[in-house]
Amino acid sequence: MAAQKEDPGREWPATLNIVEMLESGWQPRPFQQFLLKVHSRCNLACDYCYVYTLADQSWRSRPKIMDSNLIITAAGRIVEHATRHGLSSVRLILHGGEPLLAGPAFLRKVVETVRAEAGQKLRVDVSVQTNAVLLDEDTLLCFRDLDVQVGVSLDGGRRANDRNRRFSNGRSSFAAVSDALFLLLSPPFQHLYGGLLCTIDLANEPVETYEALMEFQPPVLDFLLPHGTWGSPPPGRPPDPRKTLYADWLIPVFDHWYGRSGETVVRLFQEIINLLLGGTSATEAVGLTPSTLVVIETDGTIEQTDSLKTVAHGAPATGLNIVDHAFDTALRHPGMVARQLGWEALSDTCKQCPFGRVCGAGLYPHRYRPGTGFLNPSVYCSDLYRLIGHIRSRLVEDLRRASS
Repeated sequence: MAAQKEDPGREWPATLNIVEMLESGWQPRPFQQFLLKVHSRCNLACDYCYVYTLADQSWRSRPKIMDSNLIITAAGRIVEHATRHGLSSVRLILHGGEPLLAGPAFLRKVVETVRAEAGQKLRVDVSVQTNAVLLDEDTLLCFRDLDVQVGVSLDGGRRANDRNRRFSNGRSSFAAVSDALFLLLSPPFQHLYGGLLCTIDLANEPVETYEALMEFQPPVLDFLLPHGTWGSPPPGRPPDPRKTLYADWLIPVFDHWYGRSGETVVRLFQEIINLLLGGTSATEAVGLTPSTLVVIETDGTIEQTDSLKTVAHGAPATGLNIVDHAFDTALRHPGMVARQLGWEALSDTCKQCPFGRVCGAGLYPHRYRPGTGFLNPSVYCSDLYRLIGHIRSRLVEDLRRASS
């Protein structure tokens, strides 16, 4: 049971009594994913970007690129944390802004610095999430040398992608990304391909969007719900809970994908299936698996999950930095604790829901409601309920058919 202080003037999870929880035997999970903001600016101007267009505008006061001394400090802190908790491997995620703006030489230095600090006893797996506009052969040769997995953001075909993902002058980004993806698919680099990330736009036809993405043969496909909260709802999410426009978008994609025997991994669908069958989730979007991710900004500040930038200015902040604080200190921050509590982080509404353990209240930032904080169902509650119910019905139907 998560201990809480009675303080009506504070929102959950600020009311958690962390000291009492630790004294009663609760222990946090160590961080295993370190998201390093190597560059804080971007060469695209995506309409829905949580970094630049939503509530938190802290990027304006941060350096464009991480200082070399901070990279050395970050490497030391990561290894310090892994050693303290007996970890044999960690994941380093190069992020931004747009990380490729830092250039391949700089990114090589980051990876080599962390791995040199880690030595032989700690494996450092590395990935980069990019818009791929600058993903050329020189960059991919660098990533091949370092065995860096590459995830690319793309929202469908040209028309679908260009609704939101354009250059600041309105010019299309699709051709540059398409060329980069076909280069990534070529034999020298295909083993680096981590997958595609697509933010849902209700204006785009769902199956058409899926098929356009499948032209780039992604090993993994992530469909993301646009960020929003109860106080600032996502685009097209009506107040009427009976309207499930995002489920209505996702269900035809699921049926199309499921009917083709899962030709690729669609992470949201696969994780829901795993959870319905009694397994656990490998993503924070659904389920109750504790989060082990921490963010390091270009100025060395330690932050919670990046998508909290949609909630309010400063919402991801911990008040800590890698120069003065070990990562263990961040593990005791209420926001970090909340994302590791699983069932105990759910509202009573979610605990009473038949899909509570499957949905897990959805992505943590989407639960925020002014006044009560994050102890709420997802703003996508009705969409998730309908999607999970539909997937369950398909599974039950197939299991009955198989046993008859």
